[in-house]
Amino acid sequence: MSAPPSSAALSNESVTRQILSIVFYTFIAFLCIGLPIAVLPSHVHDTLGFSAVIAGITIGLQYLSTLLSRPMAGRLADSLGTKRAIIYGLLGIALSGVLTWASALAVHLPVMSLAVLLAARVALGIAQGLIGVGTLSWGIGQVGAEHTARVISWNGIASYGAIAIGAPLGVILASELNFATLGLSLTALAAAALLVIRNKPSVPVVRGVRLPFWAAFARVAPCGVGLTLASIGYGTLTTFVTLFYIERGWSGAALCLSAFGVCFILSRLLFVNAVNQWGGYRVAIACMGVEALGLALLWLAPSPLLALVGAGLSGFGLSLVYPALGVEAIKQVPSSSRGAGLGAYAVFFDLALAIAGPVMGAIAAHLGYASIFCVAALLSLAGVGLTLVLLRRATAQ
Repeated sequence: MSAPPSSAALSNESVTRQILSIVFYTFIAFLCIGLPIAVLPSHVHDTLGFSAVIAGITIGLQYLSTLLSRPMAGRLADSLGTKRAIIYGLLGIALSGVLTWASALAVHLPVMSLAVLLAARVALGIAQGLIGVGTLSWGIGQVGAEHTARVISWNGIASYGAIAIGAPLGVILASELNFATLGLSLTALAAAALLVIRNKPSVPVVRGVRLPFWAAFARVAPCGVGLTLASIGYGTLTTFVTLFYIERGWSGAALCLSAFGVCFILSRLLFVNAVNQWGGYRVAIACMGVEALGLALLWLAPSPLLALVGAGLSGFGLSLVYPALGVEAIKQVPSSSRGAGLGAYAVFFDLALAIAGPVMGAIAAHLGYASIFCVAALLSLAGVGLTLVLLRRATAQ
C-alpha cells in the first residue's frame, strides 16, 4: 500500500488547481486568438488582395491594441477587481467575433471587409489586454506572491497551448466551412466562458498606495526591454510562417505553430521550478540562447522538417523568458499596484508583437521571408547581452 501524500504535496496540488481554474480564461482568450492567426495572412493577401505589409499590419494591430490598453487594464484590475477585467475582456472577444463574421460577409468589397476586420482585431487586442492582466493578477492574489513564477508559467502554458490547438483548428474550419465560421466560433467561446465565470468569486481588491502606470513602467522597463527583444521572434513566426511556407512551396505551416506551442508547454512543464532554483536572469539568458538557435535554423532550413525543428527550439527557448524576467520585474512594484506592474511588463511583450508585423513585413518585401528569422535571432542574442548586464548589476547590488 502506497504512503499518503505529504501536506506539502497536497498544498502544491491545491495551488495548481486554483491556478488552473483562473488561467482557464487565458486559454479561452488565446484559443480565440489562435483560430484565425494562421488564416488571416493569406486571407488578407490572397482573398482580399492586399500586400504582405497590410497582412502584417492586420496581425500586428491586435497586439498594438493590447499594448495601448494595458494602462487601462492594470488600473481596472487594481481598482475594480480582476474578475471584472476578465468579464469585460470576454465581452470584447464576443464583439470581435461578430465583426469578423461581418467582415466575411463583405468579402466582395475588399476595402470595407478589411476595415471591419481591422476593427475586429482592435476589439480582440483590447480583450487580450484585459484578460491577460486580470488572470495574472487574480492568480497571484489567490495563491500568493511566492507562487508568481508558477502563475506566469501556467498562464503561458494555457496561452501557447491554446495557440497550438487553435491555429490548425482554424485552418480546418476555414477550409472545410468558411472564414465567417471563425467569427461565430469566437463569439460562442466567449459566451461559454461568461457562463462559467458568472458565479466564480474573485479576490478582494488590495488596498494601499497605487503607483501611476508610468511609474510602474519605469520600474519594470529593464526587464521589459529584454522581453521585447526575445518576443519579436514569436511575433515573426506567428505572423509570417504561412507566407514563408508559401514562398518555399511547402505545406503544413500551421504545424510550425503547433510545434512551437507543444515545445513551449513541454519546457514549462519540465523546468517549472527553474526560476526559483537558478534565478530569473540566469534562466532568461539560457532560454534566449536556445531561442536564437531555433530562429537561425528556421532561417537556414532547407526542408519543412528542419523548419519544424527550428520552430520547436524557438518555443522551447522562449517558454521561460516571460516568467523568468517577470519574477524579477514584479519585485520592483508593491502588491497594491500589482495590476499596474503586470500591465506595464506585458506592454513590452505587446510591443514586440505589434512591431514584428509591419517591420518584418517590410524586411520580407525586400529580402524574402527567410531573412526575417535571421533578424529575429540577432535580436534574441541582443536580449542575452542585455540580461547579462542586468544580472551583473543585480549581483553587484
